Amino acid sequence: MTRRTAVVTGASSGIGAATVRALAAEGWDTVAAARRLDRCEALAAEVGGRALALDVTDDDSVAAFAREVGPVDVVVHSAGGALGLDRFEDGDVEQWRWMFDANVLGVLRVTKALLPALRASGDAHIVVLGSIAGFEVYPGGAGYTAAKHAVNAVCRTLRIELVAEPIRITEVQPGMVDTEFSLVRFDGDADRARNVYKGLVPLSADDVADVVRFAVTRPSHVNIDTLVVRPRAQATGMIAYREP
Repeated sequence: MTRRTAVVTGASSGIGAATVRALAAEGWDTVAAARRLDRCEALAAEVGGRALALDVTDDDSVAAFAREVGPVDVVVHSAGGALGLDRFEDGDVEQWRWMFDANVLGVLRVTKALLPALRASGDAHIVVLGSIAGFEVYPGGAGYTAAKHAVNAVCRTLRIELVAEPIRITEVQPGMVDTEFSLVRFDGDADRARNVYKGLVPLSADDVADVVRFAVTRPSHVNIDTLVVRPRAQATGMIAYREP
C-alpha cells in the first residue's frame, strides 16, 4: 500500500513538531512546514520526512509551498498563537490583526491551496488545532478568543460544505498546554509564562499530538468533528485547581 502524506503547519515547535513525530511513528510520510525551516529540517532528519518553508500569513509563501509539496492526504493546521492579554479597551490592533491572520486566514490560505491535492487523495482529512478559546471567553483574551471562535466557525462551515466529498474535518480544542504558547503571548517573559501553569500539570504537546493521531487513524467513515482535551486539573479557561 502506498504510504500516505501528512502536512503539518507550525511544525517547528510545540504541538506541530509533536504531531510530526506522532504521525511518522504511525508510518506516515510527513512534511514539516513552518517559517523556521532549520528546525523543520532537523525534525525531518529525525523522523525521515521532509521539511518545507511556510509562512501561513504570506500568500506567496503558501503558493510556493503548494507547488512544491506534491500529494497530500492530511493537513494538520497547527500554526497560530496569541499575543498579549490586554483588556478590550486597550486592545492592540496590530496584535489582533496578526492573531486573525495567523489563526484564521492561515487556515483559509493553506486549505484553499491544498484542496486540489486533498481532493485527489480520495480519502483526505483536514485537522485544525483550535482551542477552548473557541467556545469560552476570559478577561484580556478578546483578540485570541475572537480568532479561535472564528476558527471554530470555519471548521463547522467546512464540515457542511465538504460533506459530500471524502474529506474529513476535525477541530481539536486543547486547554492548557505547556509549549512556547505563553512565552510568545507574553513577548518572551519566561517568569510570566511559567506562572500560567503554576501548581498544576498541564497537557504536553505530545498529549495533544496523540489526540490528532487518534483522529486521523480512525476508519475513513468515522469523523471526529470536535474534540476537547484539557488537563485533569482544568475545568474551564478560568477555573483550575492549583496545588498550594
